Amino acid sequence: MARRKHTSREGNHHCHCGSGLTREHCCGPFLDGRSIPQTAEALMRSRYTAFVEGRADYLLDTWHPETRPEVLELEAKQRWLGLSIRATSGGGPADENGEVEFVARSRVGGKGIRLHERSHFLRIDGRWQYVDGDFLA
Repeated sequence: MARRKHTSREGNHHCHCGSGLTREHCCGPFLDGRSIPQTAEALMRSRYTAFVEGRADYLLDTWHPETRPEVLELEAKQRWLGLSIRATSGGGPADENGEVEFVARSRVGGKGIRLHERSHFLRIDGRWQYVDGDFLA
């Protein structure tokens, strides 16, 4: 479960989550522990960025304790290609639960992978946590 460190140059590049913002003004503060996501969508985007950066520690930390695996092995050769948010329901700053439908694309060993999921989130003690998701066609 190696943690890949980002370089200072990455902070000036567009965030991996596809928001159009720089990492420093998007997911960076969450992954670097300087801030917490205020919406379920922001947590979803930061979790995608964590997958891109190989940050299993962040993924586990933002996973609801009742559904979180003990260990998370990330595919070292997986190349993440993009995230598209399709819909959100709830998950705002004043909500306690929310859903985010997304499509994440990646490639492993020359094979394209398309993950279409509706993720469920709960806010516990002011922090959004990923609970689980339904795979969609």
